[in-house]
Amino acid sequence: MEYLTKILQTEIYNGNSVADYLTLDFLVSVLGTTVSAVVILVLGFMISGAAQKRIKRLSEVHARLDATLFDFLSNIARYVILGFTLLFLLNTVGIQTTSIVAVVGAAGLAIGLALQGTLSNVAAGVMIIFFRPVKLGDFVAVNNVMGTIKAINLNFIELADMSNVKVIIPNAEVWGNTIHNYSANNTRRAEWTFGVGYGANLADAQRIITDTIMADPRSFRDPEPFIQVNNLGDSSVDFLVRVWCSADEYFAYQADMKRAVKEALDAGKIDIPFPTRTIVNVSD
Repeated sequence: MEYLTKILQTEIYNGNSVADYLTLDFLVSVLGTTVSAVVILVLGFMISGAAQKRIKRLSEVHARLDATLFDFLSNIARYVILGFTLLFLLNTVGIQTTSIVAVVGAAGLAIGLALQGTLSNVAAGVMIIFFRPVKLGDFVAVNNVMGTIKAINLNFIELADMSNVKVIIPNAEVWGNTIHNYSANNTRRAEWTFGVGYGANLADAQRIITDTIMADPRSFRDPEPFIQVNNLGDSSVDFLVRVWCSADEYFAYQADMKRAVKEALDAGKIDIPFPTRTIVNVSD
């Protein structure tokens, strides 16, 4: 037996001993596996980076498309490609990925149960990004907060309120509540109620109100404005006025017209009633 073992150890195979042949084959195998792994890793990073840039570029080419949506999609594409790259890499070096995927799935389930609140915000963030009820720069009212949207991500949206205070609202509270988006349309309809005294000439009052408001360049004539007597109050005859304007000028326009109409009615000697109280002193 010792003699046979000695012969096998010294057997010549293509000019090399069996031991030398096995060692060379092992080194070649390791080198080939390493090179393959490096190539897969480099290609994975290159392809994921190229896909991310290509998707982001779509929002730059098409100005009407929401950049937030494509930022989200580009990041998803990048990490998905890197995930497949990791699986290919593990298979290349001889590691079975079936058990790893099972472990990752179980860990993901446990983490999901522990972070239900956070994941609900993430799910709502995905819905907001895909369906785009709001976007960056919109002036909105959400969850009793009114302000301009400064940031949208998967967990929350950031608003700057009317006092320029930073307000953070979780996405679940945004998606699950009524959203008033004042920037969604280019035009808005301003509305006022102007009361005049019962002794006033209604035709003159209506003419003054109409001329004052329609003289402002911010007032739209199409759609046609509505200016009519709408209510006979306890102490006044009320005119309901509805005029369309640009959404960007709405707040300033509405405030300016209140003052302008009041001054015009005063100049036209049209009585504007206000609440009064009469005290009757009854003596014994």
